[in-house]
Amino acid sequence: MAALRNDTLIRALLREPTPYTPVWLMRQAGRYLPEYNATRARAGSFLALCKSPQLATEVTLQPLERFSLDAAILFSDILTVPDAMGLGLHFADGEGPRFERTAADEASIARLAPPDPEVELRYVMDAVREIRRALDGRVPLIGFSGSPFTLACYMVEGRGSDDFRNVKRLVYSRPDLAHRLLEVNARAVADYLNAQIAAGAQAVMIFDTWGGTLAHHAYLEFSLAYIERVVGSLVRSRDGARVPSIVFTKGGGQWLEAIAACGCDAVGLDWTTSLGAARARVGDRVALQGNLDPLVLLGDPAAVRRETERVLADYGAGAGHVFNLGHGIVPQTPPESVAALVETVRAVSPRLHPSGSARSM
Repeated sequence: MAALRNDTLIRALLREPTPYTPVWLMRQAGRYLPEYNATRARAGSFLALCKSPQLATEVTLQPLERFSLDAAILFSDILTVPDAMGLGLHFADGEGPRFERTAADEASIARLAPPDPEVELRYVMDAVREIRRALDGRVPLIGFSGSPFTLACYMVEGRGSDDFRNVKRLVYSRPDLAHRLLEVNARAVADYLNAQIAAGAQAVMIFDTWGGTLAHHAYLEFSLAYIERVVGSLVRSRDGARVPSIVFTKGGGQWLEAIAACGCDAVGLDWTTSLGAARARVGDRVALQGNLDPLVLLGDPAAVRRETERVLADYGAGAGHVFNLGHGIVPQTPPESVAALVETVRAVSPRLHPSGSARSM
């Protein structure tokens, strides 16, 4: 595969000097872009779009044609893993993901096994390979998975939830069953991410969207412990290059030190945590990613520029910051707001990197 011409993201994740703060955005390929909506219409459904390597490649590259981003992220969905375990994923219009079957009792959890990523999830690996070829070394490709606990939330509930009461009932009433489910998920996630790395992903991210809904002790036992297992199982280098890992727990600011100690290279933060305070807490242990409130992008360009500068100033000068949102772009976001964000990072951040290399500009 082609050599990486812009390695700014990789270096920032490894806390190496960079000439500016790299930027990419969670859900940067999505419904806020008219070209994405046109491709999704051609696919016929969201799941069909995910399962077509050609179309997944097309939408992965779309935001890079509009904005000066420093990474592409694989277009897929976190629920492809439990779907490959046989739970029957489908998307109901206006209602989000649904599973035909749940894994909520002893018998259904006992039937679960980690899928073979090159068999049941071959379409994802083919997409990774095709995206890497299409990128041709332009920017790195980020692979990803949901965390073991976040996947369990959907597997037990069978759909999204306001409070995930059924998975919490399992955690507190049958912790043995919850651990059995999470053990399977941890093996599945590790296999899935390592297969993405083998196929060409140059960094990987674990999305722990719902771990932050747990009580303090429960988060450490049922979410972070399994994230740590996954991180400990990851391939750390490929073809002589480091493959950094990012862990993002939405609402996870209170566990920052514990997350930073799980073995990952970078911690993603939502908008409720000060980057400056987080930097002081973790020191040089990990890079930090984040953390603009996605709803800032619903404001006018002046507000976007002001708040983007605020995030950059909060982290301050030096290496180890990847600019991102505190969660994914919402569909109502004007593309012009994303352009204002990226242009502001490009214009303002070089002064925060006085010792950064001129390479990758």
